[in-house]
Amino acid sequence: MAVLRRGAEAELVEAKWLGREAIIKRRVPKGYRHPDLDSRIRSQRTKNESRLMLEVRNIGVDIPVIYDIDVYNAEITMERVFGPRIKDLLNALPDEEDRSVARKIGEITALLHSNDFVHGDLTTSNMLMRDDGVICMIDFSLGEKTDSVEKKGVDLHLLFEAFRSAHYMREELLDDVIDAYRKGNPDADEVIERVRAIEKRGRYT
Repeated sequence: MAVLRRGAEAELVEAKWLGREAIIKRRVPKGYRHPDLDSRIRSQRTKNESRLMLEVRNIGVDIPVIYDIDVYNAEITMERVFGPRIKDLLNALPDEEDRSVARKIGEITALLHSNDFVHGDLTTSNMLMRDDGVICMIDFSLGEKTDSVEKKGVDLHLLFEAFRSAHYMREELLDDVIDAYRKGNPDADEVIERVRAIEKRGRYT
């Protein structure tokens, strides 16, 4: 099985599941931790991410279909989504198409936050475009269920920073993201105000 990507905590491996193209997300052992502690940490994080993904799917956010969860080996086997990353796609789209994608991003973020979910790494690198135009969210390893305005603000701040760096030529699309976010989240103004406070902290630290 070929390793598609390695991160600090996990690796993605291509696989087959009952004839379907799949990916295994495998949390790799860390040699600097005691083996028993390492096993517990990897198992717990696998369990938490799987549960969060299923809960997020239940509120209408598209995620890869989970085929199998192996808590003992810290592995999640899931659907392989072949669509491009929004990070790679957005800058190449013509006007109106890019605005439509930006609005979808705002709607998804509003859906997450209004149901008290945060993604934890909310960037366009963790969004894939399916063939039917639906945005599929991936990598919930840092996500959680919380009503914390601070954590929702950090989530949104990460998204804003992604637009300002990876999509600086289309930074005006943030207006569409924010507009859709406001329409979908009753507490949007409070979260956006917290983003401004977080940005100020960054400037003065």
